[in-house]
Amino acid sequence: MSAPGALLGRRTAPGGDADSGTGSAGESVNGGGNEAGNDGGGGGGTGFLAQLLLALICGGYATGAALGWGSREVALFMGDFGLSIAALIASVSCFLYARGNDSHFRPAWLLFSLSSAMAAGGNAVWGWYEVVLDQPVPSPSLADLFFLCFAPPAIVGLLVLAKRPVSKAGWVCLGLDAWLIGGSLLTLSWSLALAHTTHFDGETVAHAALSLAYPLLDIVLVSMVLALHFRRSAGSRTAINSAIAALALTVLCDALFTSPLLRETYRSGQLLDAGWFAGSLLLAYAPWGVRGAAAETAPAQVRPPRPARHSSRPIAGSLAALTPYLAAAVCTLGILYNVIEGRRVDRVVVLTGCTVVLALVVRQGIMLVDNIALAHELAQKENHFRSLVQGSSDVIMIAGPEGTLDYVSPAAAGVYGREADGLVGAELESIIHPDDRGRVKREVRRFLAAPPTEEPTTRIECRFKSGSGDWLNVESTVNRHQGGLILNSRDVTERVRLQAQLQHNAEHDPLTDLPNRALFTERVRQSLSGRRAGDPGTAVLFIDLDGFKGVNDRLGHQVGDELLIHAARRLHDSVRAGDTAARLGGDEFAALILGDGTDDQTAREYQVHEIADRLRLRLSEPYRIEGNDVRVAASIGVAFAEPGITPTDLMRNADLAMYRAKAGGKDRVELYAPQMQADVVRRTELAVRLRAALRDGEFALLHQPVVDLASGQISAVAAQARWRSAQGILFTPAEFLRVADDSDRTAELGRWLLEEAVEQAAERGRRGHLVPVTVRLSARRLLDRSMPLGSIEALLTRHGLPSGALLIELADSDPRTSVDELEHRLLALRRLGVRIALDGFGSGYAAINALRRLPVDVLKLDRGLVEGVVESARLHKITAGLLRIACDLGMVSVAEGVDVPEQVLALRAMGCTHGQGMAFSGPLDEYRLRRALVRGEYPLPGAAPLPVLSGGALPVRRTRAATPDMIPRPITRPSMRSNVETPVPPT
Repeated sequence: MSAPGALLGRRTAPGGDADSGTGSAGESVNGGGNEAGNDGGGGGGTGFLAQLLLALICGGYATGAALGWGSREVALFMGDFGLSIAALIASVSCFLYARGNDSHFRPAWLLFSLSSAMAAGGNAVWGWYEVVLDQPVPSPSLADLFFLCFAPPAIVGLLVLAKRPVSKAGWVCLGLDAWLIGGSLLTLSWSLALAHTTHFDGETVAHAALSLAYPLLDIVLVSMVLALHFRRSAGSRTAINSAIAALALTVLCDALFTSPLLRETYRSGQLLDAGWFAGSLLLAYAPWGVRGAAAETAPAQVRPPRPARHSSRPIAGSLAALTPYLAAAVCTLGILYNVIEGRRVDRVVVLTGCTVVLALVVRQGIMLVDNIALAHELAQKENHFRSLVQGSSDVIMIAGPEGTLDYVSPAAAGVYGREADGLVGAELESIIHPDDRGRVKREVRRFLAAPPTEEPTTRIECRFKSGSGDWLNVESTVNRHQGGLILNSRDVTERVRLQAQLQHNAEHDPLTDLPNRALFTERVRQSLSGRRAGDPGTAVLFIDLDGFKGVNDRLGHQVGDELLIHAARRLHDSVRAGDTAARLGGDEFAALILGDGTDDQTAREYQVHEIADRLRLRLSEPYRIEGNDVRVAASIGVAFAEPGITPTDLMRNADLAMYRAKAGGKDRVELYAPQMQADVVRRTELAVRLRAALRDGEFALLHQPVVDLASGQISAVAAQARWRSAQGILFTPAEFLRVADDSDRTAELGRWLLEEAVEQAAERGRRGHLVPVTVRLSARRLLDRSMPLGSIEALLTRHGLPSGALLIELADSDPRTSVDELEHRLLALRRLGVRIALDGFGSGYAAINALRRLPVDVLKLDRGLVEGVVESARLHKITAGLLRIACDLGMVSVAEGVDVPEQVLALRAMGCTHGQGMAFSGPLDEYRLRRALVRGEYPLPGAAPLPVLSGGALPVRRTRAATPDMIPRPITRPSMRSNVETPVPPT
């Protein structure tokens, strides 16, 4: 047997056939054991005690009757009033049950209660004559009336319990079946006993009619019992079966009582009364003994499923079908008995037999017509089903218990590319992909072990072999079928491909086809769990392309996209097969380097650092795109896994290291250190406090004098913002401008600085200190629409600041800034009398272009040139050249960061006109600034003053260019500090 065949043949659920199920468990002929399981529920123990008590009472009565009860009086009492009490108990029991039950069987139990009441009345009258009056019971009497009224309610009650036919033909067949049984019994009983009663022998007509009425009613009752037994409703079968058994036992005793053999010798209290007694108690027990009320009212779906021992439907159907023929056989036996005994066939027997035969013929005719109609309907449904199966686009396959395909629909040719006849007889395992067989076996085994009522179908998806040898993705709906399986299969290859494509698109970057952030995060999570959970060598690299935005601005986004594609390809080719390269978005990439299990953390860090540096060099190589050599650099941050770290924290650490690499000069590799996180927390806290400081007015404005290097006079003051926190700490711009990355906060700070500087300069002018004030603004701030030209003009007008008193220092402009817009903006400011200074001259590639295009009045040397002008001959030459350019253009030159006298001497010798720094004064508050303005000048070190050059608002003196011979020897810088400088605490 093949493996799928072994699975299909293995049935773990108890029971017979695969399709027997549990639905027909309760339809056995006698409604015995299985019915108790169905109705008994949790009350099996109580039902058994009731049955035991019933058996003991009936057995005791039978024993007493067999022994004669010890005396004639007791026998008469028990034979009359004992039966009356038992029948009364049955009547009360059925009445109470019917009163508390709302099902459609309630009328039947009320009729059974009435029938038992009639029996109780008849026995009571019988006892009145025999026990109380001590005289024979007259015939006929009131007892006979009660006994004759016993059968009609019972017959009608059985009709109520019967399963009603759905058609007129069904009702006719039910009537014919009843007559077939009743006529046959009448024929047989007439031949055996009833014919003798037709000879009156001096008896009255009433007495003879009474003698015939008892057996005829019993025959009718027996006929209904037999005819309806196989048509009973699917209610509480045990209760109904018990009631039928009670009535059958009563009818049997009646038949024995009316027979000539017992009628003449019957006395009350004999053993025959035990049958009537047991019948009455069994009817009283029927609705309660097995919890019939719960069985009738409880819905079927809440009953616990139970396995069936056998299917009783075929047996019940067979007996029901044989009922007419058995009835005809009984009728025939009655006639044959008369013939064998040599008796003349009675006219009653002939008439009854003819009607039985006629009923049988009519019934068979009806059955024949029904069979023809059913056969026609079945043929139509079969043709309809065959058309559906053959015309369906799904492939329907039936696999037998051995795992072989017994049927395959013609759709297999179109779906699988294989003829259906070629698949019939093949094993199901042979067309399933080897990699899927184990999973299919487990699913089939689980499905077959599950109860059919709980899981009627299952769905299996696997790969089937096509006629061309390819493997198709097939989805099958599986059902049970006679120990095997029915598979309704369809080709879902395109759907699987589409799902795979959608999954790929959801997890990969559409431009570079590298894993995106979601998939990369999942890969990192997998690397930190499982067998790699404790490997500290796993590292995450965050990579940012320096200068990519400039490529987009200069060459366009299409070239930028091509650059990203080439960079992604280089990154993918540079990592190992087990590692992961991903694009996180924009120009940010990442790489997951899996650990190799080494315990030497230092060696592992060195190895990963070497890999990262190799990636940096590879990504920094020129890219040939559309005939252009495009260059970018790469800043890489590296973070190593630690025990218990989460994927989010590991990726955050790598991101922090990458930003540290960019802040450290770009084009470098930086390893994560815990201090980076502390810096981020500190910057975040500082940014939050900065927003509150802008709102609460914690900023102060300081001014640093700009000194004429020829005369020492104060030519201007540079406005600088300081933040005095609630803790008394005075933060310098270097401290708080790093965290003021929020454009709204930066704009707000710029507006405040400009307004405060203009307001304080106007106030100083009114006090007699008309000194120009300089305010540093970026090119982006000048072009910001939130600060239009009219706002600056209104500010100057409102405070009455004269023309030339405001000098705007233009920080080194961003290459992305439009030079044309900036030129128009500066020209408009100059028309308002605002002077323009180019800050940071000497650093950045945009300085020369700005000098060529923009209307600049003052050149401010970069602090980096000033710091090394004394020690470095190279910087000395560069600075001297830049100052010569300023002199030739007729511009004022200002050196920022002049902190020692030697720098003053060197700069003045090179032709620099003005200086600003600690060599003269630090930033001053308003009180100290006014004292400095009253003094008016600062002492200058060194030689006599040089001749003054022409030049605008700031006086400028011309000097000859510096020569190498004028460079002083390097000396140690003394710590010089003005006595009016505002101390700035360290932060």
